[in-house]
Parts: sequence; structure tokens; C-alpha cells
Amino acid sequence: MAKTEQGNGLEMRGSTEKLTDNGKGSLYGSDTEVNGNAIPREEPVDKYGFTGGAQQNSRDSAEEIPIEVLRQREAKWLDMLNNWDKWMAKKHKKVKDRCQKGIPPSLRGRAWLYLTGGKVKREQNQGKFQELDNQPGDPKWVDIIERDLHRQFPFHEMFAARGGHGQQDLFRVLKAYTLHRPEEGYCQAQAPIAAVLLMHMPAEDAFWVLVQICEKYLPGYYSTGLEAIQLDGEILYALLRRVSPVAHRHLKRHKLEPILYMTEWFMCAFSRTLPWASVLRVWDMFLCDGVKILFRVGLVLLKCMLGSQEKLKACQGLYETMELLRAIQPQYMQERFLVHEIIELSVSERDIEKEHHTQLRSWKETRGDLHCKSPPRMHGAKAIMAAEPPSRQDLRQRPTIIVESPLAPKTDGVQAEDAKESRNANMEKQKKTNLPPQEKVNPYPPTDPSPLLEHMTLQKSKESLSSAEHDTYL
Repeated sequence: MAKTEQGNGLEMRGSTEKLTDNGKGSLYGSDTEVNGNAIPREEPVDKYGFTGGAQQNSRDSAEEIPIEVLRQREAKWLDMLNNWDKWMAKKHKKVKDRCQKGIPPSLRGRAWLYLTGGKVKREQNQGKFQELDNQPGDPKWVDIIERDLHRQFPFHEMFAARGGHGQQDLFRVLKAYTLHRPEEGYCQAQAPIAAVLLMHMPAEDAFWVLVQICEKYLPGYYSTGLEAIQLDGEILYALLRRVSPVAHRHLKRHKLEPILYMTEWFMCAFSRTLPWASVLRVWDMFLCDGVKILFRVGLVLLKCMLGSQEKLKACQGLYETMELLRAIQPQYMQERFLVHEIIELSVSERDIEKEHHTQLRSWKETRGDLHCKSPPRMHGAKAIMAAEPPSRQDLRQRPTIIVESPLAPKTDGVQAEDAKESRNANMEKQKKTNLPPQEKVNPYPPTDPSPLLEHMTLQKSKESLSSAEHDTYL
């Protein structure tokens, strides 16, 4: 994949037709058009929202979770989200285990927002996304983004209609990022990342999670020259020597550079490679544990496809090997198999950092200093929280979800808070209801609600209205 003329993306191909004409009228097609093609309304939609394409769910690729188990997991996740700082500080391993089992679909967007630190970023930058959203954007990047929108998951119901709400939100998120990081601009591989996020959360949340992925999880991946992804390609190649010597020797013999086969894998976090059930499970682990998950997925696929002499008989040259890696066999991408292999593969942050320093020295010896200085990489949710400790207020959910379930008992902190609130409420009630002895008449007839009750009702109503958008994504 080649860079754009701006030197900050992947190869641009396909239609140059714009979806907007900057205020001169709408070029949006009708809802019956799917990226310019008429698709019958009766097209079946799978549980992830796909009507077709490589990502559409098949029974073989996805693992079915019994509904009772799903409800239990939801209760546990709700409890964790209500006490996120305590769980991350004292029970991080349990959070990690639950991410490996798969985050419940109903809470996946909210969990991703908390894991990445996007929730804290949003709270600390109130109004920032709206401010960026209202700006026109750099015409150079706006034009490229507009031309890319219809390429992102065209068989997903959210992005199918040209100019539909999904494409509009995708444009808003990507344009806002170019204004947030003008020195970085836009890279084509950011579009599928943002699209996956928008399938699970509102545009503002998706923007802040995208910021965290670009700056904390994969720093430098989308910058000019793509130096960071090239370095990680060399790290992957070096780790492969240990994981699968047969595959490593084959790639070395045919001089197949890592950048040729792993760029889309890593830059799009496998969202354009794996079946959708596997994509979601990989993302659950990636956003919890960091980039080592992407390395493990890449190593598993290379080992499965090129890890034995028998498998190599079908690819005797560079071209045949590339074709093989472009068409990974379905059994190796199946959710249950892939997740098991990822968890079992022993590649740690220390292994990656050690190899990173080795490859960085080699790069400087052969090519000189890096042109793009990226911030240090954060290896997952715990590292991000440790680097920027959030306040309780930043983590507060709106509205706060209280779980009263034997499956997710209240913590001491929550019990203490509830007791305090109860005492305050009782004292307030006594103040309002204790009348002087001579006063026996109720000042508020039964037909009229008490002003205190009215005030409380109005207050709660406003809070619910302000957080209605978030409730939609529960």
C-alpha cells in the first residue's frame, strides 16, 4: 500500500465523487441506494448489522453465548463500570479475564470508552468535540475523507446509505481528528477504526476513543512516512523467529518484507481481515491489554498459514505467499480457535519493548533518526490509567447505573455512599415534615405534589434528558 500525495495515508483508489459540496446543496443518495448500488430491502441482516460481505456472521465463525450467561456477565460489567477505578487498581486481572471472555454486546461501547481512557478525556475536555465539529476543516483533508466514506463497511446497515447518518458521523469524527491533530492530518486506515467505534457509541465518544487509540495504543501509526508501522513490522518479523522458525525462514528466503502483509492488519486492528465475531473479541482484548494483542494475532495467523513444510508446498514464491496471506483460511480466524491461540501465545509487553529497542538501534544505524517523534506507547488500559490517574468525577456515569444483584454485590464504597445518601434524605425529610405542635393542617393538599418532590422530579428529568444519548447505547 502506497502513501497518498500528502504522505499521510494509504493508496487512494475508486470513485472521486463527493458526498457533500460544502454547503452548495446535497448530493446524498436515497436510502435505497447502498453506496450507489440498489440493494433489495428484504436483504437479511445478521446480529451485527451486516447484510453481506466478508464480515457477515456465519454460524461457524461465531461463538453462541447462552442468554443466562450473558445476563450474568452484564451484571458483573455494570458493577465494574460503577466502580471502575477500584476494579482497575485492585482487581485488574479480573477485568482482563472478563475482556478475554468477551464484553457483553449491550455494554461493549461503554466498556471500550472506559478501557481506553476516552471517558476521562471527554470529561476533561467538555465542549471540545462540538467546537471542532463546528469548524469547516482543512479542504485538503475534507476532500480525501469524503471520498473514503463509502468504502467503510459498505454492507453494514449503518454505513450502507450514501450520505446516511453513519457516513455523516464518520465524516464528523475524522474531520474533528484532523483539526485536533493538524500536524498528523488524516490517514486512510483511521476510517475503519472510527467506523467500528461508531457502531458501538455516539460520535463524541468515538472521537475520544479514536484519539486514545492513535495517541496511546498506536502512536505514530498514522503519521507521515508510516515509520512506526514499519518498526512494528520488523518487531513482528523478529518475534516470528521464536514463535515459528519455519514461517520465518520462508519469509526470509523469499525476501517478503513485513510491511507488505502486516500493514492493513495492524493499522486497521484486523477490522478488515477477520470475521466480525473475531474482530470484536480481538478489540475487547486489544483495548484492555494493548498492542501485544495485535502482535499475537499476527503471529498466530502467520504460524497457522506458513508454519509447516506441508503448508509451504502451495506457496513456492513471493507472489504465492502474498496471495496465501491475503486469503487466510476460515478455520484459523474462527472466534473460539483464534481467541484460544491468542491467550496461549506467550508474547509480553517486555518482549515487544525489548525488540523495539533493538529495531530502533538498527533503524538508526541504517536510516538515521526517525523523522516523526511519537509519544511512548501505552500497553493497555492499566498503563493509561496509571499515567493519567482520573478523578472519581471523571469516571462518574451519567446516569449512574446501580446494580442490585446477588451476582454483583455492592462494594463497601457503594454501601457507604448509599448509607450517607439515605441519612441525608431522612434529615431533609424531617426538616420538611416536622411542623410546630399547633400546626395540624397539611400545607400541601394531596392533589398537589410537594415543591420538594416537584423539584427532585424536575432535576432527575433534566439529568435523564441530558444523558438520553448515552442510554441509547446501553
